[in-house]
Amino acid sequence: MTDQYVALIELPTGSLGAHRVGVADGVITSMQPTDEKPDLRILPGLADIHNHGAVGESFPNSDLDGCRAAARYHRLRGTTTLLASTVSLPENLLLPQLSVLADLTDLGEIDGIHAEGPFVNACRCGAQNPAAIIPGDPDLLSRMIEASRGHLKSITFAPETARMRELVDMCAKHGIIVSFGHTDASFAEMNAAIIQAVDAGATVTATHLFNAMPPLHHRDPGAVAALVTAATRGEAVVELIADGVHLADDTVNMVLATVGADRVTFVSDAMAAAGRADGQYILGELDVTVAAGVARLSTSDGSEGAIAGGTSTVIEQVQRQVQHGRLLHDALTAATTGHRLLGVEHRSRIEVGRPANFVVCGPDFTVRKVYREGQEVSP
Repeated sequence: MTDQYVALIELPTGSLGAHRVGVADGVITSMQPTDEKPDLRILPGLADIHNHGAVGESFPNSDLDGCRAAARYHRLRGTTTLLASTVSLPENLLLPQLSVLADLTDLGEIDGIHAEGPFVNACRCGAQNPAAIIPGDPDLLSRMIEASRGHLKSITFAPETARMRELVDMCAKHGIIVSFGHTDASFAEMNAAIIQAVDAGATVTATHLFNAMPPLHHRDPGAVAALVTAATRGEAVVELIADGVHLADDTVNMVLATVGADRVTFVSDAMAAAGRADGQYILGELDVTVAAGVARLSTSDGSEGAIAGGTSTVIEQVQRQVQHGRLLHDALTAATTGHRLLGVEHRSRIEVGRPANFVVCGPDFTVRKVYREGQEVSP
């Protein structure tokens, strides 16, 4: 089977201009420059390493079919590298769900699992259930790794949790990304934890930078400043939810300008409402109300609850950042960093002889077709 496209090829390194692109049996067979005026763009597949679900389904608590539907929604919107994120749950709920997500990974629907909690700081719980948050427990982490059958790729915990050093060492041993977040740590505490993780050989990220951590203050810089400083040193990558809800667009611009796009990874933090209308949803064990596309924990008194995940996709974040003046190649760099973090950096490349890993979209970033490892993603 052969497909032909006339499109602008856009890469993290810049635009290649208009080309006629051929794909046969899933392999890119030709890329010929052309003077034709295309109405399509070809982008590399995007990466999302922090994602809780979509289309009414939730990775922390849906069954296998529901989780597959959520994953397929994001795949069809250009996310070719995808981690399914859990939340803080009691062990009797968490371990079976990790097994479900391991099954989903074995089916090729996702690329692994991100455990957000339960070893976080309850005072910065955000949309995490404080009743399910516990001190660092290496034995439980070992059981989580076993339940995940080698598919646990990232875990969020607070550096101030108990037995943090043991957790870091275990992550380094098993190739699990250490993602610091949901934390009240000082600059010194966070910086020391980052140094320890780097020395142990672990990859370090920041879970949704700024969210669920103290705000940056000029006399108390805190965790945000430590994570940004580490990113500028090349020792960490910071997650940004660049949807205009979790972060102001100018905040996204500031971080990109400070640490560089290759030290940022856009993430959706999407929950079940992604791809669905406003209404009532569940995230883990907590009720969520979505209004005007913004997800917040439901409250009994009608007050504004904590933001409870996102409703965007990564390609929508790319579109938003370009509309707000970012260079497309910067946005694409941040939207593909996750490939590098998970050891599949080839998914950022579009070259003759390689399996197709790209997104065909219109000039407004509306997705027309997605290829992942030479296979067209289907509904």
